[in-house]
Amino acid sequence: MPYSGTRDTSEPMKDRKFIPKGPRGGSKPFNRPGKSASRPAWRERDSHADGPVILYGWHTVTLALANPQRQIRKLTLTENAARRLADENIETRIAPEIVRPQEIDRLLSPDAVHQGLLAEADPLPSPDIEDLALEGMVLVLDQITDPHNVGAILRSAAAFAVKAIVTTARHSPEATGVLAKAASGALELVPMITVQNLARALNELNDSGFQTVGLDSEGSEDLSDVTLREPLALVLGAEGKGLRQLTRETCSVVARLDMPGEIKSLNVSNAAALSLYVGASRLGLMKR
Repeated sequence: MPYSGTRDTSEPMKDRKFIPKGPRGGSKPFNRPGKSASRPAWRERDSHADGPVILYGWHTVTLALANPQRQIRKLTLTENAARRLADENIETRIAPEIVRPQEIDRLLSPDAVHQGLLAEADPLPSPDIEDLALEGMVLVLDQITDPHNVGAILRSAAAFAVKAIVTTARHSPEATGVLAKAASGALELVPMITVQNLARALNELNDSGFQTVGLDSEGSEDLSDVTLREPLALVLGAEGKGLRQLTRETCSVVARLDMPGEIKSLNVSNAAALSLYVGASRLGLMKR
């Protein structure tokens, strides 16, 4: 097992009221027959069929409000949250609806910690793979389905200035609700690229000059011993299943994370943070 000793059997949590339809809450899948010279560098995700993205919690909503690329459709606040926004000079951009906390409770799952803020918004624009800068690091997620894990990975990605996260249109959580809350605002900072075929996307990264390094317990050497270079794409698989065979075969290197303690495995979000630290340190990104 690449990250934990047991298969991840947790079911992704969904907000009771808001469940956007379609792949990843509006992200546009990678299925391009050929590169067009006239295609813009940024592509709007199709939000008409997929419905709004649901954001709640202080960091999640305030960073969305501060992001000019995030179109806010509706903002619901408690009086305390509205007062705090005013005290911190945070513009709401649209006129909010002021409600009692119980009204927001009713719209979300019982354990959702909303802190008095709830926003409905359009999905963010997404870059194409070939438009990624040939520098720094990107993360590639191979069918990681738990929104808590993906949200935590997004938060680490923002901390290490990851250029983008590449994930699949199927077998991945939507960029809304629980995932957005776990990301604590990182959705506004790290672009997400959704692809139909991960092996094809990895081949495109390889062809464009990325070093693609898969993380797997069966890797030939420890990540800290691998000669890393920019641009670097770190590829992580789901807990329990790990990287799929075709994904491993498409990566230029498959490495492992050796642990000195009695427990030899990590949760996938912790493995992502550790591999990002190793990568950033080896590439000299920590000093930039």
